[in-house]
Amino acid sequence: MAVRYSHPPEGGRDGVHVRDHLDDVARRSREIVPEAATTPRGESLRSIVETLAYLHDFGKATTFFQEYLRHNNEPQFKPCRYHAPIGSFAAYYALKVQGFDTETRLAGFVAVAKHHGRLPDVIQYIHNCAYNADDTSETAQSSPERRQAAIAMQINDIEEHVSDFATELFVAATGGDGSWDGFRQSFKQLLDEIAAAVATESGTTINRESLSESCYGLVLECWGSLVLADKTSAASRGDDADTSATYEAAQPSREVLDEYIRELEASSPSHPNGSRTERLNHYRSRARSAIVENAASFANQGGGTATITLPTGMGKTLSGLSAAQTIRDELGSERIIYALPFTSIIDQVVDEIEEIYETDRFGRLLTAHHHLSETTIVDTDAEEADKNDDVAGMLAESWRAGLTVTTFVQLFESLAGPANKQSMKIPALRDSVILLDEPQSLPLDWWKLVPRLVTMLTEQFGATVIAMTATQPQLFDEAAERGADITELVDDPDIYFDATDRVRYEIDTSTDRYIDARERPKPYAEAGDELLDAADTGVSTLAVCNTIDSARALFEELTHRSPLQSVGDVYSNVLASVDTTSEIDPKALADRIDERGERSVLHLSTRLRPIDRLKLIETAKRLTDKGHALITVSTQLIEAGVDISFDRVYRDLAPIDSIVQAAGRCNRSFEREQGRVTIWWLAAPDDQRKTPAEAVYNRGATLLPVTAETLTSVRREGKPLVETAVSRTAVTEYYSKLHSEKNVGRQEYVEHVDNVRGDELAALSLIDQRNAVDVIICRTDSERALVEDVRDAWREYDFDRVQQRMDELKETRVSVPIYRGESDTAEKLGQLNPVHADTDVLCLDVRERGASEYFDAHTGFVIPDSTAERRIL
Repeated sequence: MAVRYSHPPEGGRDGVHVRDHLDDVARRSREIVPEAATTPRGESLRSIVETLAYLHDFGKATTFFQEYLRHNNEPQFKPCRYHAPIGSFAAYYALKVQGFDTETRLAGFVAVAKHHGRLPDVIQYIHNCAYNADDTSETAQSSPERRQAAIAMQINDIEEHVSDFATELFVAATGGDGSWDGFRQSFKQLLDEIAAAVATESGTTINRESLSESCYGLVLECWGSLVLADKTSAASRGDDADTSATYEAAQPSREVLDEYIRELEASSPSHPNGSRTERLNHYRSRARSAIVENAASFANQGGGTATITLPTGMGKTLSGLSAAQTIRDELGSERIIYALPFTSIIDQVVDEIEEIYETDRFGRLLTAHHHLSETTIVDTDAEEADKNDDVAGMLAESWRAGLTVTTFVQLFESLAGPANKQSMKIPALRDSVILLDEPQSLPLDWWKLVPRLVTMLTEQFGATVIAMTATQPQLFDEAAERGADITELVDDPDIYFDATDRVRYEIDTSTDRYIDARERPKPYAEAGDELLDAADTGVSTLAVCNTIDSARALFEELTHRSPLQSVGDVYSNVLASVDTTSEIDPKALADRIDERGERSVLHLSTRLRPIDRLKLIETAKRLTDKGHALITVSTQLIEAGVDISFDRVYRDLAPIDSIVQAAGRCNRSFEREQGRVTIWWLAAPDDQRKTPAEAVYNRGATLLPVTAETLTSVRREGKPLVETAVSRTAVTEYYSKLHSEKNVGRQEYVEHVDNVRGDELAALSLIDQRNAVDVIICRTDSERALVEDVRDAWREYDFDRVQQRMDELKETRVSVPIYRGESDTAEKLGQLNPVHADTDVLCLDVRERGASEYFDAHTGFVIPDSTAERRIL
């Protein structure tokens, strides 16, 4: 038999024979899919995926494909070179002869057909592939007929040239239950059978009721497992003969976490009747102990879906990790996935985990995965790591580590219509423990879809899901009403909310006017006066704004009216004197600022580079710890997961959960007897018609009226609101109104899952899809050198180096959205140069002439003289 390659010789490396590749992918599938994993009908998932692995590239054995692969010769009848269609029919046949259920066969059919693509409208796709097979000649006109004609020609070609190969392969794929002859002789019959499985009685149209509601999850698992095995095999090109450890995780030790927490508690005095700090420590320890005990009981009952409801500052992160590890150990799980809403807080969580386990984020124990992260799993053998760089990256992005910290975007978009590469995460979710931190941050449109996906995770993938927040959005209440068992791991959350009575809420007169449906929000001049008056008393203050332009307007009001020291300015001066941003020490920076004056001001928004934001937030923490009178003006990025505490917080009008999250940055560790949170209603910045609150929260579902009604129901005339009136009573009422009156969440998204509409799900996104331009901002010599190296590599066609350097520059990138009608913004951005000729990513060097029009040391990237509709965080 002539040599048949799945991957040709290239780059000085030998080619991979088709049979060797198929055997390798089958072997890898056995490592990826747990032996005990089953389908909803109790069938062995491992056996199914192994069958698909043996046959997915079967079509590469044709002379048509080999001519194209080795000599780039297109066959006269082009569809003959496509290898996935014949593999999909072969997979269906192989599963059939082994006795698998029809729906399982169809899932396998789609998994093989799309192992290089995305999931389609599955029912329509299956019908299109198999229906209308009257003409299977080269003169066939319709797309299905042409595809089927090509398969018929491929079958004849394989029979003529490599029949022995096919005979042996089908024995391996079916365990001897089927044969090559059996497949080729039954192909026409298979077409009719497959089409009929998803058709109405007439046979001409599809039947949306033909597949069960569990089919989508089954397709995902078959497809994702096959894609992971196939891609990692192709990347390694058969160099790793033993893959037994390739997909294994190193588990973070529960004992190490327990010891870390014990040391924290030993250094933090606690007593139920002691000082406020001692009482906080007592209740934090009590909560964690109860959560761990309840988690063990929950796991012994089989796991499922649970919640952790604790006020901010009660050690939710460590308690959640303790619960997850307890459940993992009790259930024999392998992996923990920790998902957060924002990339801006991932590094904070990962840094703490690295400290606990004395590890980094590049091994088998821990991975940080989001769009700005460098993601690799490195082998201990450096030579092997170099040789398998692609595999290392794939393994990390497939969440094979024992603990992966990631975003909601990465998690839920990998479940809802994932791209081909994203599907490789699916196998890691099997039997995993998944922590959802601050689930109320999920977009409202997804509030019905997320519980549906969680049900798929728990009931089909054997995962356990824990949602933890101070403001539970009642996502799973509807499931509970249908009989689902949702377990709260905190015995009595009210005990802890009562114990952490840290703030009082005040409703500003501007918010009163909004509640009473009157005009006149608070002017920025008045807001600035109030913040400056607070700073004059020596307290630290945080003002959270709803838009970037609003935050900028308030910041400018402060700096124009008072000689405040700018933290951003001092940071910029220090940055100009060092080679890399990592050289800046936030503690030394905070000391320098504190020594130079009693009051300072800081601006935070996503227009600052991520690497600068992290340094500035850490500096702000040091300043507030010192009792420095810092005024911080920020967008909502500071609300979730940022461990910082201010004496007073001012929040522009927003939904109740956002108000409570902002309040979590006030008197966080009982620095004073009582913190103060003011809810005001800020005016529209110059040249804008809507106030920031209305622009952000009254689009789609109008949330501010619900907020106003809720605040009215809990307020006491002329008196501040106690914390629990807002954090418990108002939160519960607010979410009840959203679900009952607004019916938040798109039911059609759920129907897309039930109807196996991969195409519709792929069109969804957790991120508001706007046209946006990424700009790399160079502020240090090392960053400039990286950009020059990118350009040199691009000129030398070293595209691996280009990608590596671009990854290293991710923390210097700012994304600038372009709204409808903003031709001025697009034009101004167009004046910046791209990093290289083959990318849309632009570059701005702050030292270049004219750069000051685009960059401000205080507020970050700006559009010169832009008067267009303003950008929302």
